[in-house]
Amino acid sequence: MYDNDDRVVLTLDAGGTNFIFSAIQYGRSIVEPIRLPSNCHDLQSCLDTLVDGFTRVRERLDTPAAAISFAFPGPADYRNGVIGELPNLPAFRQGGVALGPYLEEAFSLPVFINNDGALFAYGEAMAGTLPHINGQLARHGANRRYRNLLGITFGTGFGAGVVVDGQLLVGDNSAGGCIWCFNHKKDNRYIAEEGVSIRAVKRIYSRLSGDTSELTPYDIFNIAEGKLPGDAEAAKQAFAELGEIAGDAIGQANTVVDGLVVIGGGLAGASKYFMQPLVDELNRQIGTYAGDSFPRSQSRAYNLCDAAQSEAFFTEDFSDSVKIPGSARTIRYDRTRVFGVITSRIGASEAICLGAYAFALGELDKRRALSADSGK
Repeated sequence: MYDNDDRVVLTLDAGGTNFIFSAIQYGRSIVEPIRLPSNCHDLQSCLDTLVDGFTRVRERLDTPAAAISFAFPGPADYRNGVIGELPNLPAFRQGGVALGPYLEEAFSLPVFINNDGALFAYGEAMAGTLPHINGQLARHGANRRYRNLLGITFGTGFGAGVVVDGQLLVGDNSAGGCIWCFNHKKDNRYIAEEGVSIRAVKRIYSRLSGDTSELTPYDIFNIAEGKLPGDAEAAKQAFAELGEIAGDAIGQANTVVDGLVVIGGGLAGASKYFMQPLVDELNRQIGTYAGDSFPRSQSRAYNLCDAAQSEAFFTEDFSDSVKIPGSARTIRYDRTRVFGVITSRIGASEAICLGAYAFALGELDKRRALSADSGK
């Protein structure tokens, strides 16, 4: 992924408390990250922080930057670089802030802004899970290769992004991959994010255990592990319920995407408790009024965090040879459709930065090609 490309892209990890600025070249960070308070209480202070951070990074470079690219919360019109009303960032409750154009004028550089779930998926598709899984399949002599990926983040919210055959799905309204607002499986009055988030784990554990103290998901994970006092079974069930609800939403989304699923974010470290319930939900049978039964996902899901399932996924031959009618020739037939579900190997923050980097260079290449065509 652009390993031999000397163009530099300025990047940003935009949190509600801090902004972390960096730069990527040859597919890796080339400066020590700069961390500044986000000042998200006041728009001008926040904008000043963005200019200050990118300026400091640019001053450390030996090569001029080619673009700025980063993830920023939505709702937003990402194509035009306009950020909408953000509930968690008071500075952006302005009825629309033209952040991209503002930075373009400040730095005389192209600016690309996307959703963090989208850039997580793109980073995983370009430099993480997708090439890793395809490489493993090649090493095992398997014929299958994957081109599509659904990236999922579990954290403060329930994020997602979609990559189809190397192309990031942004959507006509900058809302591609927004599965957080799918129905909550256990109570369709609510959005799925109410069951797939940090607040969900805390609420479910409190409900099951009766413990109303202020615990973090990491505390609840350590209770499940027996490292902290508490109701270990309730802690395990809190993560398992998250997995089931997430599996329902992911099953609906991946029926359309039909690709690998990679999970990252702050809760991904608890995968030993949520991954199998999630995969079980993906493989759940559903029926018809006539009494027929079908798997809810048309392709069978494999938990690639489980050693036995991972071994089967990479080594089992899911194909047959069938004869062409009226011919002595045969053709390969994939009798069983499969996809893998795995946690990120590179981590959400790294994947998002790499996704921002790859997206910017891809867009610059498209602009160059269009300019060359128009000049003919």
